[in-house]
This record gives sequence, structure tokens and C-alpha cells, in this order.
Amino acid sequence: MNRRIFTFLLITVLLLLVSALVVAQDETFSLTIMHTNDVQAHHDPNRDGDGGAARQATVVDQIRAEGGNSLLLDGGDRFTGTLYHVQYLGQDSVQIMNMIGYDAMTLGNHEFDNGDEVLAAFVDGLNFPVVTANVDFSESPDLAGLIEPYVVLDAGDEQIGIIGLVTPESDILSSPGPELVFDNDLIAVTQAAVDELTAMGVNKIILVTHIGYNADIEVAQGVSGVDVVVGGHTNTFLSNAYADAQGEYPTVLESASGEPVLVVQASTETVYLGRLDVEFDADGVLVDWEGDAILLSRYITPDPEVSDLIAGLAEPIEELRATAIGDSAVYLVGNRSVCRVEECNLGDLITDAMRADTGAEIAIQNGGGIRADIDEGEVTLGEVLTVLPFGNLVSTLDLTGADVIAALENGVSRIALTDDGTISRDGASGRFLQVSGISYTFDPTQEPGSRIVEVLLENGEPIDPDAIYSVVTNDFMRNGGDGYAVLAEDAIDPYDFGKPLDQIVADYIAANSPLEIGTDGRITATVGYAD
Repeated sequence: MNRRIFTFLLITVLLLLVSALVVAQDETFSLTIMHTNDVQAHHDPNRDGDGGAARQATVVDQIRAEGGNSLLLDGGDRFTGTLYHVQYLGQDSVQIMNMIGYDAMTLGNHEFDNGDEVLAAFVDGLNFPVVTANVDFSESPDLAGLIEPYVVLDAGDEQIGIIGLVTPESDILSSPGPELVFDNDLIAVTQAAVDELTAMGVNKIILVTHIGYNADIEVAQGVSGVDVVVGGHTNTFLSNAYADAQGEYPTVLESASGEPVLVVQASTETVYLGRLDVEFDADGVLVDWEGDAILLSRYITPDPEVSDLIAGLAEPIEELRATAIGDSAVYLVGNRSVCRVEECNLGDLITDAMRADTGAEIAIQNGGGIRADIDEGEVTLGEVLTVLPFGNLVSTLDLTGADVIAALENGVSRIALTDDGTISRDGASGRFLQVSGISYTFDPTQEPGSRIVEVLLENGEPIDPDAIYSVVTNDFMRNGGDGYAVLAEDAIDPYDFGKPLDQIVADYIAANSPLEIGTDGRITATVGYAD
């Protein structure tokens, strides 16, 4: 063969191969998914100075400035958690989310806390769609037609299907209207939505959920056609960079059809922004991915426009703090030298409020979570927040009687004695338990772990180590804080995302004023106390 012809043919083949490679590359599609969940009206930085919506806006703008295709999604629970929600009933999040430019969200259970009318006003105010596939809204006079099972969003030249799910337990965890019907079969609901989107020609699908990390994994593996699950509800912190992460970011799974599916979640309270970069092939199958949670560090310059918006929203909050919520005929003792070693009437008040709100048989509250006294006379919301400043949510669970006793043992394990054999008030541990629904006696002269002498139920009968009791506590303790491993490891059917503890106490004070609460012998020591 003539060398020139051979060279020409070789070059032609090479050009065709290069062209094929370019076409193949063009058939892939890249997308950046930014996401938040369980914000719960926490728009300001946290106690360490990190987080906040204004820093989130800065990071979102930086990512968008990179020029790629991107979406900003939210996994629900924008409602309930701070005074912003008390003041604005979701309209605070409407303004902030619209300004930052979210693309879609699903509902969380807390979105139903104030009823259908408030939720409808929230959805009406948003500049982007809200999707939830496992709730039938059709009979609701307020919500019918406002919330679809899914939406199709444009990202560059491609269409992305977004399906939403909310925990079916919302009907018992919150206050939805009686016309709403929640579907428990999350896999079937999701597959039906995927099939509809697939029939429309959409082959890239994101499931935005508020069902919890374990449920996300179950649905991701049980459905075909979902590529990414952006989760919420369990406040799960997934990351490859932080030692306290609960799993890898993303969690990589295999769908029912054998294709990769990724699960992500980004903690809670606007401390992190999740960023997941994915690449799809021409068939809409994931071929590459990377990402992590981004700490909204105090060193990030807050977006000035969002900062100004939040500052304006905050102005009435200070007035709200001064709002009188009730009266007390007695001095409410929250002093650490009392509440961390013996029964105090503010501890009784808090635990009584927890039981009244949840109906639990037993309430336990660490003395270290009680941070101030309340003077006799008018009680303001600000005083309650000073007593309970940590923003804890209420956790409910079941425990055996033996595990209740183990929790009480942990509570008295660091009680120390003075040289004269009385209980020291110096350096007392915050793990000491204030209680409702039970009374207990402890002997601090015994070794830790063997100090509980007696535990009686409210009816005077001894607690049964083998019986199961309903218990309410705060989410800090339930997750193992203050050494309460028994609550983290042995809890039966726990739920950690109840109302804010400060809200429960404030409501209880309002309903029971004027307060005349004293101590009633719930906690007894076998020795006396130091002066």
C-alpha cells in the first residue's frame, strides 16, 4: 500500500477515535448538589461562632460562581427550634430560603407543628417547589394542590427529577390536619414516582427525604432508578474529614437494579452545608462522585444581604424574650450547688413539664442542663431561655427498670463527700438527675455503681427491673452526654426530635401559673449535705 494512503487512513482512524471519545465525554453530565436539613429555625451562628444562614449564603454563592450545574435542596424541618419560628411561624425561613435561592425541599414532621393553615402560608411564600410523595393532601382545604409528589428541574440542558418523602410518623409526632393521609410504604411510593418520571424521559433522579438515615438506606436499596438520596430527620452527620462523623460522605449503596445510589445528610442547625459532586453517563447512571460536609466556619465572611435580613428578623425577638409567660409565687432554684447534688424545685418543674407534654411515665433531666434561678414574681420567656440555653430537644424512649436504675447510678456516680462525711457542693457533676414520676434514695458512701438504695414509682411501688417504662429526657443525654451510655445503647424505640425543651417548660409555666412548686422528697440521700 502506498505510504501516503496508509498514513492518510491511519490519521483518519485516529481522528474518528478522538471524535468518538469527545462525543462520549459530551454525553456525560456533571452536577453539584448542595443540601441542608433539620435547620429548625437556627439562622444565627451557634455557641462556638460557626454556622448560620449568612455564612451558608456565602459558600453557596462561591460554589455557584464556579459555573457548573448545581442545585440547592433541603431535607425538611425548617420549623420549630428557636424564637424565630415562635415569632414568624415559618415566614423567617421563607425570606431566607428565597434570598439564598433554594431549588426544592421536602417537608419535615415539624412543618406540621402549627397546622395546615400555617404550612400553606409557608409553601405559598416560597419561590421554589415543595415535594412530598407519601402524603395525600387532596382533601385538605388549605394544602390541596400546593405540594406535589415530585418536580422536574432544569440543570443546564438536562432534566433532574426531585421526589420528596416525609416520615409517616408525622401524624403522631406533629399536628397535621385530619384530612391528610400518610403512606407508610415508602419503597412503593418512591418506585411509583420514579416510574412516572422515567416514562417522561427523566433518567437522573434525586430523592429528598425526611425519614431518617436508616430509612434512607432501606429505600435506596429497595428502589430502582434513584441516584441520590438527600436526607434529613435524624440529624446524621456524614463526613470524610471529621472524627465525630457518623458515616462516610456519601454513603455508597447499590439500588434494587444494581446501580450505584448515594445517601447524604448534613447534621443540623445550619452548621454545615453538604456538597456532593456527581457525574452521570448518557443513560443517567452515576459514574463518578465526590464531596463532603462543609463547616460554615466563623472565619467565613457572612453574606451582607442575608446578614441584614436576619438582623431585621431578630429585632422583635428581643421583645419576645421580655414577654411575660406566667408568674411564680416561689423562688425557683436552679443553682448548680443545689440542682447537681439534690432535688431542686426548678428540676421538679422541668421534669413535670416534660411528662405533662409527652405522657411519659418517667422524666429525667441532668442538673447540668439547668443554668439559672428564676426570681419570685413575673416569669419571662427570656428567663426560661437563660435556665435552658442549649436548645435541647425532648427525646422519648422506653427503658427497662434495670436501665432506669443504671441511669440513676450514673447520675450519682460523681457525688463526693467532705472530710466530715457530708455531701460536697463543690465541683458537683452536671450528670446528677432531677426526676419526675419516680423517687430515689442514694448512699454516697458506697462505691459508684452501687449507690442507689431504692427507686419507687409515683404510686409508691418499687420499680420492676424487668418491666418496660416510657421515659422522657433531653436529646443530649439520650445520645450519651454526661456519661449516659445506657440511654444511647439500651433505648427502646427512641425518638430524639421532639419539641424544644425550653418551649415545653414555657408552655407549662403559662398553663400552671401562678407556680407554687416546692420539693416533695423525690430525691433522698442517706447522709447530709455540707453547708
